Amino acid sequence: MAKVDFNKKPEKAEPELDNSSSVRLIGANGEPVGIVSLSEAKKAADKAGLDLVIVSKDSNPPVCKILDYGKYKYEQQKKKAESRKKQKTIDLKEVQIRPFIGENDLMVKCKAIKRFIESGNKVKLAMRFRGREMSRQDIGKEVIGKVLEFCQDFAKPENPPKLDGTTMMTILSGK
Repeated sequence: MAKVDFNKKPEKAEPELDNSSSVRLIGANGEPVGIVSLSEAKKAADKAGLDLVIVSKDSNPPVCKILDYGKYKYEQQKKKAESRKKQKTIDLKEVQIRPFIGENDLMVKCKAIKRFIESGNKVKLAMRFRGREMSRQDIGKEVIGKVLEFCQDFAKPENPPKLDGTTMMTILSGK
């Protein structure tokens, strides 16, 4: 297995191109300099006190740019962190109910669903059937219907309630 050196600096243009080749050079301010030899491009980068970095190796001739490579990598890292910070992750919260749930208990569950939806999450409404309750699925559908009726102002079901084994479930999302 090859030994990996994590302290190694990223490679710049020098090792990848031979000195006889010519490159299309872009200056430090972004202005195109033109097609020059690689040695002239290196001298221009040294004169500016910056690095010579390959932008497009596949084009003919390869495109190189004079820039501060450390600063460039730092800015890219900051942009990536900023975009991650702006992302909103949507969680899937689960609310479990039973077919013979009391009216007040059902209202507590509905208020929890409302709180989850208003905070930007989706809600998985799951009704568990045990034993002989499986023969009374119509009662379960009525209870889920009551919940959906309560939630119709602020949420909509993504799919109709379906039975999966001993669980009847649906997913609610904000309007």
